[in-house]
Amino acid sequence: MVKQEQRYEIGMVGLGVMGRNLLLNMADHGYSVAGYDVDASKVQALREEAEARDIQGATGLEQMVGMLRTPRAVIMLVPAGPPVDAVVRDLLPHLQPGDMIIDGGNSHFTDTDLRAKTLAEKGILYLGVGVSGGEHGARHGPSIMPGGPKEAYERVQPLFEAIAAHVDGDPCVTYLGPGSAGHYVKMVHNGIEYGLMQLIAETYDVMKRRLGLSDARMHVVYKRWNESELSSYLLEITADILRHVDEKTGKCLIDVILDKAKQLGTGQWTSQDAMELGVPIPTIDVAVAMRSLSAMEEERVAAGKVLLGPVQVFHKPRDPFLEQLRAALYAGMIVTYAQGVALLRHASQARGYGVKLEDVARIWRGGCIIRSALLEHIRSAYRANPDLPNLLVDPYLARELMARQEALRAVVCTAAELGLPAAGLGISLGYYDAYRSAWLPANLTQAQRDYFGAHTYERIDAKGVFHTRWSAD
Repeated sequence: MVKQEQRYEIGMVGLGVMGRNLLLNMADHGYSVAGYDVDASKVQALREEAEARDIQGATGLEQMVGMLRTPRAVIMLVPAGPPVDAVVRDLLPHLQPGDMIIDGGNSHFTDTDLRAKTLAEKGILYLGVGVSGGEHGARHGPSIMPGGPKEAYERVQPLFEAIAAHVDGDPCVTYLGPGSAGHYVKMVHNGIEYGLMQLIAETYDVMKRRLGLSDARMHVVYKRWNESELSSYLLEITADILRHVDEKTGKCLIDVILDKAKQLGTGQWTSQDAMELGVPIPTIDVAVAMRSLSAMEEERVAAGKVLLGPVQVFHKPRDPFLEQLRAALYAGMIVTYAQGVALLRHASQARGYGVKLEDVARIWRGGCIIRSALLEHIRSAYRANPDLPNLLVDPYLARELMARQEALRAVVCTAAELGLPAAGLGISLGYYDAYRSAWLPANLTQAQRDYFGAHTYERIDAKGVFHTRWSAD
C-alpha cells in the first residue's frame, strides 16, 4: 500500500502561470499532484486555487519529492539555461534510479541532449517536452511535444493525453522521437510562430500607415479573414487586440504599446540551427531580424530624420487591395510553414529523431500558438507522401500558393512603392521564386570565390573540381 505521504502521482517544480495551470489541469483529470516553487507566495497561490482538488503545495524541494509515489516523476517549468541545471542539481540527491525528470520549458535542444546523457548514467530518465498554448492552453489543453526514452514517455502518456488539447477527439500529443526531439520540434514551432507574427504585423502596418484604417475597421478585417482559409489562433487574437480599450487613456490599447518587440531566443535558435544544417528558412530569419530592428528604437528615430522614403500615397481601390492583402498573407503563411517543416525534416534525418511530420501537423492543430486550418492540409500532405521534400510541391498546397502569387507580388510591389518594410512578405516571395528556379546565379558566386580565394568550382560539362587563374596580375 502506498504511504499517505507518498501518494502523489507527479510533482511540479516552478509554479508560475504555466506550472500552476498545468497542475490544475492535471488535477481536473483525476491526477494527484504536488508542486514546489522557491517563491513561497506562488506555493500559497497554488493552495488557494486548488480548492477541493487533489493538489498539495510543498515548502521545500525535498518535501515535495517525498510526497511522490515511486518511481517518481517530476516536471520542471523554469526558465531555460542555468535555472534548469540548478533544479536538476538540487533534485538529484532526492532521486533514485528509475525516477524521471521532465523538462517542460523551452530548453535548447543541445542542453537537453547533454542533460539526458548525464542523467542516464545515474539511471534517471529524462524527457524534453515542448509545451505550447500559453496560460489558457496550460489550463485547458496545450499541444505537447515530448521526446526522450520511449519507455519514459509511455509512463506519462495517459497523463499527457488527458491534459492535452483535443481535436475531433484526438489528443494533441504524441511521442516524437529520442533525445531532444521534443524540444527541437518546439523550437521550430516557435520559429514558425515568429514568421507568422511578422507577416500579420506587416499586413497591419499596410492597413494602418498607408490605407489609414481605424483600429475598429482593422478588427473587422481580421475577424473576417479569420473566418476564411486563414483561420488561425494568431489572427483570432489579432482581431481581439484591435478592439481592446486601455482603461488609463480610453484609447485602443494597441496604440499606446511601444513598438519594440522582445524575444526569448527560440526564434534565433531556429535560424542558427537552420544555417548550421544548410536549410533556408528566410521568412523566419527576417522575423528574428525585424524584432532586433524594432529594439533599435533610438537609432530608427534618428535615421528617420535623415533617410527619406517615397512620398507616394495609396491611390488604389481599397477593398480589392484588402483582398490581395488577405491572399498575400495566406501565401506567406504557406511558405512559412513550409520552411519550418523542411527544417524539421532535415534535422530529423541528421540527428536520428525519426520525427513523423504528419504527427507534428496533427498535434499542432489544437492548443498551440500556431494552430490554424492550414495544418489540416499539411497533415494530409504528409499522410499522402511522408517523404515529401517540401510542402510547396504538395499538389494541393502548390495550387493554393500559385493561385495567390499574383496577389503576393502586387502587395510586395505596393509596399515597396509606399516605403513600407514588408520584409517577411518580400522574402516569402523570394523563397518561392528561388525554390521554383531550375537555374540560379550561383555560378557567378562560385566564379567570384574561385577568383579571390581559389575555392574551385564545378563545370556543367565535366566532372571534378576546377580552378582558373582569372587574372594575369
